[in-house]
Amino acid sequence: MARARELIDARQYVLDSEWGDVQPNAEAQNAYLERHSWDEYAAWHLGLTEGANDETKARFAFVYGDFRRIHRSGLIACVYRAAEWRHKAVELAAHDLLQHLDEVSG
Repeated sequence: MARARELIDARQYVLDSEWGDVQPNAEAQNAYLERHSWDEYAAWHLGLTEGANDETKARFAFVYGDFRRIHRSGLIACVYRAAEWRHKAVELAAHDLLQHLDEVSG
C-alpha cells in the first residue's frame, strides 16, 4: 500500500481508463519480472493468495496499476473484487487509496 500512496503523491496516476484494457496481462507481468525483483512486483498488489508459493505470480492478488502508474479504475476493481470475495482488509485498503487519490487529484 505504501507504493500506491507514493505514486498518488507523485501524481503518477491515470484517472480515466478501462481497467480490462490496461491491467497487466501475463506478458506484461513476465516482462516486469525480468527487470525487477519479486518485492517490487509485490508492491503493485494489495493482497496475497493463501496457499500459493512465494516468488510466483499466483502469490500476489489485487493489482492496482500497470507497473508504471496507478489507475483509478484498478483501485475500483480492487474494492469490488475484494468485497465480492470477502477480503475486508484489501477492500478497506483499496477504498482508502481511492479516497486519497480523489483528494489529491481534486
